[in-house]
Amino acid sequence: MIADYFFLSLKTLIHRKLRSWLTILGIIIGITAVVALISLGQGLQTAINEQFSTIGVNRVIVQAGGVSFGPPTPGVGTAKITEHDLDLIKRIDGVENAAGFILNPGKVKFNGKVQFVFAVGIPTDPEERKILGSRLDIEAGRHFKKDDTNKLIVGHNLAESDSTFGKTISIGDKVLLEDKSFTVIGVRKKLGDSANDGSVMIPIETLREIYGLEDEFSIINVEISKSKTPDEIAEAIKDDMRKDRHLKEGEEDFQVQTSAELISSFNTILNIVQAVLIGIAAISLIVGGVGIMNTMYTSVLERTKDIGIMKAVGAKDSDILLLFLIESGIIGFVGGAIGVLIGVGIGKLMEFVAFQVFGSPLVKASFPPYLIIGALVFSFLIGTISGLLPARQASKMNPVDALRYE
Repeated sequence: MIADYFFLSLKTLIHRKLRSWLTILGIIIGITAVVALISLGQGLQTAINEQFSTIGVNRVIVQAGGVSFGPPTPGVGTAKITEHDLDLIKRIDGVENAAGFILNPGKVKFNGKVQFVFAVGIPTDPEERKILGSRLDIEAGRHFKKDDTNKLIVGHNLAESDSTFGKTISIGDKVLLEDKSFTVIGVRKKLGDSANDGSVMIPIETLREIYGLEDEFSIINVEISKSKTPDEIAEAIKDDMRKDRHLKEGEEDFQVQTSAELISSFNTILNIVQAVLIGIAAISLIVGGVGIMNTMYTSVLERTKDIGIMKAVGAKDSDILLLFLIESGIIGFVGGAIGVLIGVGIGKLMEFVAFQVFGSPLVKASFPPYLIIGALVFSFLIGTISGLLPARQASKMNPVDALRYE
């Protein structure tokens, strides 16, 4: 019986091709937008989580207070994180080790061309570099030795892009940073974000000399022992730094966060942005639902005499109701299926364009099963619910009046 209703509904929709496709179009647009936006949002979230995982889960990050937009830069604001703070942190029970680095805007000159980038000052001690995570890994050449001074490691994009300096930067080339000559000894591994891949790294003491930063850090990474949790160490660092700076709780001029807290903060922001975008896209689905309802009302009017005939030969109200609900559900499902396919295509296209144009693997399209299944089920429900009132009207028709309808 259900199969008969299905084929009858399908036959009706095929018979009214233009109207059916115009109705389906509203659902296609809505589902396409939702699938594309969610897939890109999920992909970005996954990529960012992968980037943060390079820091390590047993890490605590300390930086100056008031840092909000953009990388923390020494000399901006009154609060500072210094060598004194690093020594204080290292003495805390449960801290395995700690190391800091500096991030500062810099002017790089090569092949007669100037580029403004971020200069990263890192420790030359290999053990301290390990604490800063795998984001400092080298693709070609070597890393810093303890006695290195005027040596420089260049970011992947900065080294490989001919358009930046007119030629690629190779090991052994001379590069000017703030008009001071450096020898390139390595090329950094590609990370996928333009700020890091377009930066240069030099020994931290050399960077301090160039920019007159004394003993400041932008960020201190803290490695904790297995006997403690990141939250415990974070609280201990806050307590000791408050006491050392004679500050009350809530008046801190520094920030202490665990890796998990950083990931959670980014995920919260991404979820809010994604929810807003999906809400805007959902307007198309509402419009599509109204279109289905309008089409179904028209269909009921056109088939009034047919409804009378079906009732006259024994069709029940529930049979008529089910017939029209299946028809509206098919409209929603077909629109959803096409919308999913187009949404997947747009998501993959955006991923490809972002990688080819910007060289960024951060823009990824992720299509978990719940997204595809959810979009199809939701589109079917939109169609069914939109057709409920017209279907109910059809089922309640008086067969005698329906047969007389012209």
